Amino acid sequence: MDKGWCKLTLALLVLLVSTNAEASFSYHMEDFIRAVKQIEDEDPGSDPATVLMRLRRAAGLNDAFIRHFLPDAQAASEMPANLSEYFRKAVHHRVLEDFKEEGVVLTPDGTTVTVAPLLLGIEAGILKTKRQAHFHLTLAKDLDVSFRRHSSGTHYLGPDGCWNNVTSPQVFTLSSKPNLFTIAQINGRMDGMILGTEISANSSCLLKLSSLLKQYYSHRLDREGMDSAPRLISQRRRENFKLLVFPSPLMRKTMTTVELQQRLTGQPKMKMETKRKLRAVVKMAIKEFVHMYMDCPPIISRCMWGAEPYRGTPTSLSLPLPFLFIHHTHTPSEPCLTFEKCSADMRAMQRFHQEDRGWDDIGYSFVAGSDGYIYEGRGWDIQGAHTYGQNSKGYGVSFIGDYQTNLPSQHAMSLVRDQLASCAVNRGGLVSSYTLQGHRDVVSTTCPGDAFYKEISTWEHFGKVKTQKP
Repeated sequence: MDKGWCKLTLALLVLLVSTNAEASFSYHMEDFIRAVKQIEDEDPGSDPATVLMRLRRAAGLNDAFIRHFLPDAQAASEMPANLSEYFRKAVHHRVLEDFKEEGVVLTPDGTTVTVAPLLLGIEAGILKTKRQAHFHLTLAKDLDVSFRRHSSGTHYLGPDGCWNNVTSPQVFTLSSKPNLFTIAQINGRMDGMILGTEISANSSCLLKLSSLLKQYYSHRLDREGMDSAPRLISQRRRENFKLLVFPSPLMRKTMTTVELQQRLTGQPKMKMETKRKLRAVVKMAIKEFVHMYMDCPPIISRCMWGAEPYRGTPTSLSLPLPFLFIHHTHTPSEPCLTFEKCSADMRAMQRFHQEDRGWDDIGYSFVAGSDGYIYEGRGWDIQGAHTYGQNSKGYGVSFIGDYQTNLPSQHAMSLVRDQLASCAVNRGGLVSSYTLQGHRDVVSTTCPGDAFYKEISTWEHFGKVKTQKP
């Protein structure tokens, strides 16, 4: 055979293998972990810090601010071209003009995270870097850039978005123009802070990077759900974060990071008027941050669980509402423990409500899974179809499962009782003196089950007598 032909065939084969290797990795965290493991397996002697440096080099995470805390990534060896290109796309964060957000991955629990601050936080923890490095590299990095791009509006954080496919995600599209930080950015920054701090304080956590990520993001819950889950998993992101960061010092630490970043990147010192405006934005953003991420529970959006469109014209609620009605689904009768199962249950309920009942949409305002999340039904502003004759007066929140003889998990109940209700009050959805009732208190039904009804009758705000109008 002609040698030239052989060389051409070999070159095409190498190109094909390289292209297929890149194409085989989606932007799902489990695929990202698989790609990281491939890097580790190719150099079994490499430690996590070395792997992280190589990832930073591939993604271009090596500016002056990062080098102030971490080693120069240019000292790391290059990785194969196909993997380098994959990690560049998976880690390098940017938002395009059509609201496509890159540098984000979908986690098994149904949330989306930016990878860059996650990796920076972990590397800072491994190297036990300077005091407060975790905060500087994760939560507050690039705030000044975001501030300059931010157009004044009512919100400083957000929005969320949706993937084109939750099985093999490739494209993530935001629901609207981004503000200071998108939801994915906040999730990634919190995870970087949590894991970095944990590793720095506890060297026994030092695993292979792929193992660390798998342990944190891919834990499978047992029948007890979150009640028996380990402390350090992504579903506990907000509760772990609240143990690390307190609202009062956030302003000072954030402004310190901005000033440090500007100094290290050679920018002129901020003028007093610019600093005053930045402080005002940061103050309002922190207030919104505390509400969204420290008071409210994590909520899986409609597009993420695969909701069909609302049929007809929605009726807006007149807020704030005086009532919160508690339900159980009865069917599905078993608690859902994964994003996949809870999403399937939501779709099944929506089909039943739309096709069999003839309603415009799933009836509930919100639904509590046992996977650590609340699922958006009709949401905060649209009247539901959950409690006959009372739909305009309150939110209807259902728990997936039949609770005639058993209770939902303590974690699921706490999400609704202690977080969702408080969140509703703080955002103006419920009056502070709202009354909580079971479905059976106003409709002839066994809902929300005998065992569960007995439980909610002990909750604060429970009452059979309706409150006066606000």
